[in-house]
Amino acid sequence: MRRVLCREFTDPERLEVVEEPAPEPGPGQVLVRVEAAAVSFVDGLIARGGYQLRPPLPFTPGSAVAGTIDSGPRAGERVAALLGLTGGFTSHAVIDEALLVPVPDGVGAGVAASSMEGYGTVAFALEHRVRIHDGDRVVVLGAGGGIGLAAIDQARAAGGRVLAVASTPDKRAAALAAGAEDATGYGDSPAALKDTLRHRTGGGVDVVIDPVGGPSAEAALRALGAGGRFCVIGFTSGEIPRLPANVVLLRNRTVVGVDWGDWSRADPAAARDLAADVLRRIAAGELHPPAPAELPLDAAESATRRYAERTAVGKLVLTP
Repeated sequence: MRRVLCREFTDPERLEVVEEPAPEPGPGQVLVRVEAAAVSFVDGLIARGGYQLRPPLPFTPGSAVAGTIDSGPRAGERVAALLGLTGGFTSHAVIDEALLVPVPDGVGAGVAASSMEGYGTVAFALEHRVRIHDGDRVVVLGAGGGIGLAAIDQARAAGGRVLAVASTPDKRAAALAAGAEDATGYGDSPAALKDTLRHRTGGGVDVVIDPVGGPSAEAALRALGAGGRFCVIGFTSGEIPRLPANVVLLRNRTVVGVDWGDWSRADPAAARDLAADVLRRIAAGELHPPAPAELPLDAAESATRRYAERTAVGKLVLTP
């Protein structure tokens, strides 16, 4: 088998591919031949030592995979799984059977793996943290990334009208293709962004989905209308915003945290069921994730850096 190793926490991250014998599954486990391993912003953050949790060194990054059970009574079954923080960037993975999610016919391994995290995060946000009602005006920051495109798709499916905010023309084009009604850049200043969001949503935003942080977060918060809801998902900008409490108080606004990772680790069975429902909805045509860009396992380091540098459009997967 081949797998990616991170031997030390460094910035920029340094990852290498090693070859070794395939592991043997224990009781209640199966060996999965990995066909796609999702790459995310968090994978690189962990490898650089910047995440709040640090796995023991050395470790294999990657938290979501899809592939085929390699042997045993279930050999040949197509499955996906959420692995926690690590273990995904590999050609073969030993996985607890309790974590396996069936991959429906018509859903490719790349879509299955990449949807487990991005679509799973947004599904958790919209089912457990905040509701989008029919006709709600939804602003998605970082709209050209994996979380952003998943948010556009699922907000639209919930009846929301989406205004996408993204930094480049190709990211805005991807957001429009994913179902956003309108798209804009960040503008020259936070004040300009706030005014743009208010103007383009007809006076005020109902829901903000923010995986970016930085100065755009406060601008979007100030653009919320009465009763508006702000979802804090992450900080891909590298800057954690200090949201003013008085702005939250005014007009009965709400700020909610969306820590899908913590929830999935605390209740893996619930996370598995949520992921299974996401794949079911994709197979049924209710959700429409774009196909991810596929890269070889040897490109793991460059793939994680593309997220750190915010040059990735949509999702990336490694195909061992």
